[in-house]
Amino acid sequence: MAHTATPPAVEHRGPVTRRERALAPDLIRGAMLLLIALANAANFGFAGAPGVNGTPHGLERVFNLLKLTLVDARAYPVFGLMFGYGLVQLARRQQNSGSSVGAVRSILLKRHLWMVGFGLVHATLLYFGDFLGAYGLIGVLCTLLLLNRSDKFHRLIIVIWALQVLYAVGTGVLALMAALNSTGPAASITNSPNPSLAATSYGQSLVERLQEYPAHTAFVLGLIVVVWLGMWAARRQILENPAQHKTLLTRVAVLGLSITVLGGLPLGLVGAGWLHVDSSAVSSFEFLAQISGQFGGPGYVALFGLIVAKLLRRPQLGRPLTAISALGQRSLSGYLFQSVAWTILLAPYGLNLDLGNTAFTAAAAAIAIWIVSVLAANAMQHRNYRGPAETLLRRLVYNR
Repeated sequence: MAHTATPPAVEHRGPVTRRERALAPDLIRGAMLLLIALANAANFGFAGAPGVNGTPHGLERVFNLLKLTLVDARAYPVFGLMFGYGLVQLARRQQNSGSSVGAVRSILLKRHLWMVGFGLVHATLLYFGDFLGAYGLIGVLCTLLLLNRSDKFHRLIIVIWALQVLYAVGTGVLALMAALNSTGPAASITNSPNPSLAATSYGQSLVERLQEYPAHTAFVLGLIVVVWLGMWAARRQILENPAQHKTLLTRVAVLGLSITVLGGLPLGLVGAGWLHVDSSAVSSFEFLAQISGQFGGPGYVALFGLIVAKLLRRPQLGRPLTAISALGQRSLSGYLFQSVAWTILLAPYGLNLDLGNTAFTAAAAAIAIWIVSVLAANAMQHRNYRGPAETLLRRLVYNR
């Protein structure tokens, strides 16, 4: 009697192919890189955060209001949520291909540890405000502690998120009380200086970055809650099928964006010079802006999910959206390209670009570099090229 050979167990699959990608995550990453650019270019321009002129005039008032209300501390939580979403997508794809639990865990840990390495190089050579290393560390924790848990266990993140909503509301009430009790002289927003961004030589900036990076990474580790929320959403494949989750996405968009906008508005009004309160109230507004910023993650993602649900009804996506989606597929390269651009264009030891107004110079540079990255990503898409950073990471992770 003939015996049928048992096929060998699959250790792991290779990288995700273009046909396997969902539109919503890529479009979100590509579009939100513009907000990342606006925030980081301003940090370079002002050599500190939040990167605004404390005594604005004219249109600069409007710019400060929009930046502090919609951008600062509101863009990077989007990538935290999408990182958690992508983690589950990668794990599911490997598992559906027959990979063992151990093999899946191994490939994810390898990927995240290489991200830590990417982040260390990025922070050392270019920009202390790196998120790659922190996301890599968070990815290691999520892979070991959260990935293979039950649906019942993952419901805990909804409870945690509800408690954070209550905390944000309480913070808002305290900020309002601080404003009502404001009696001292009016205070303005001041940029917290970053020595590495103000350094007049590249060598000096490198030394300063090595000192600034650890504290920044420790701060970003708090995003593990946002990453976990992204994992919860990915387990339900919400962004793969946004039309089927329209009600949920609408509620999350309304709640998330309401909290993040209302939480950032008081500081935005101070930054615009339209609200005058004492330094104690300004400090309360700054804390409220940080706390409420994390809700921009689910808020923006849900909003884009609703937009994609409508776009998918069309026979064609259109060239601009296709190009932005191509950038989203190469978000790692796009993110690193931005840091190279800011170093060349805005650093004191670079071209030190100045168009007469620091805020508008940084904003113009941010928009221009984002457009260049969109065009470059679109060209790579037509040539079936992953992108330099993505290609390197995949070779290191998959040994291909």
